Amino acid sequence: VQLQASGGGLVQAGGSLRLSCAASGLTVGSAAVGWFRQAPGKEREFVTGINWSGVGSKYYADSVKGRFTISRDNAKNTVDLQMNSLKADDTAVYYCAATRGSLGSSGTNSRRYDYWGPGTQVTVSS
Repeated sequence: VQLQASGGGLVQAGGSLRLSCAASGLTVGSAAVGWFRQAPGKEREFVTGINWSGVGSKYYADSVKGRFTISRDNAKNTVDLQMNSLKADDTAVYYCAATRGSLGSSGTNSRRYDYWGPGTQVTVSS
């Protein structure tokens, strides 16, 4: 299984970015997929997650609710993260992670994911 995150970059505060996590060897429609981020000097933290299509539930960290949206494109086998109203505090390396099946509410726990992709840098200038 390989995951590849893309779409990171430099954006001004208040701007938007869209990240995409492309999967191979795993069908995102049958998996739980999460986005995590890690800022310099901080621990990796949960951002948002989506369960497999049969459940379809989505979870968001309080810090991104109302600004970030996770979505799945089964045809492209990708999970996207639309980030709006970006703040300087959103600056981090963003990682996508996946595991087969459903995680339910435990999808906020990074240890529940079996597969991780290399991160993509998001920098928000204030």
